[in-house]
Amino acid sequence: MMMRLQKNRLQAASWKWTPGKVIGYAFMYLFALVCLIPLIWMVRTAFIPQEHALNLFKVAAPTLDNFVRIWNAASWSTYYINTFIIVGGVLLMQFITITMAGYAFARLEFYGKNTLFVLFLTQIMIAADVLILPNYNTISGMGLANTLLGTMMPFFASAMGTFLMRQTIKTIPFEIEEAATIDGCSLFNMIMRIYLPMLVPCYIAHGLIAASYQWNNFLWPLIVINSVSKRPLTVGLAIFAMSYETGAQWSDVCAATFLTVAPLLILFFIFQKRFIESFAYSGIK
Repeated sequence: MMMRLQKNRLQAASWKWTPGKVIGYAFMYLFALVCLIPLIWMVRTAFIPQEHALNLFKVAAPTLDNFVRIWNAASWSTYYINTFIIVGGVLLMQFITITMAGYAFARLEFYGKNTLFVLFLTQIMIAADVLILPNYNTISGMGLANTLLGTMMPFFASAMGTFLMRQTIKTIPFEIEEAATIDGCSLFNMIMRIYLPMLVPCYIAHGLIAASYQWNNFLWPLIVINSVSKRPLTVGLAIFAMSYETGAQWSDVCAATFLTVAPLLILFFIFQKRFIESFAYSGIK
């Protein structure tokens, strides 16, 4: 009991407010507020009546009329379905590829492993936009242009995900795998029953990053997709916003933007704790 009280006193003393901490926290919260201003303005404009959209100091009752109007003006349900298919398909294939590649780089020994791993990580240093032309030529040659599969295929592997998986697997004691091997466990069963439960935080962290990137990906789907029925949310939002530029209907544009970003915000708020923990335990500071 005395030790617990002493520990609590030490913690209280370490968190004692000082002028430096006050200034630091004030600057941090001020910077966060500045970063949130565009999001706050977007949410406010999405729910305010259209005639008060540009009046920043106008206080009005929230309304859903903007959402009803823009939902009937475009095929948002189709855009949502296409986006979920693209994001889900890419995540499924990436989870498979990064698990196999991460395990190989972390546990297996083969000639040139470190050199191959360095070359594999060079993908992180190459901007995705640089590869648009060769990727499009490959997809077109396979007859997958203007298809959802063609939109997903260039992202089936992830260097960042492989790196996260390798770092996480290396933190797992190798004795667990040795004990499973002695008990006659095959490699497939070992990965499915032993490694997968331990890799859940890593999957969540990579899943949030990959889902956010694919959800916001615009240029590649814009080039590959030509049909209206196969557009994802980003392409549909851009075309919808351009059609409203002359009239400057900011309430409708902000309502459409809110529909696009809301799922990502909800996803991050649900998994933010696991997201931060996964980076801490995988060795990335």
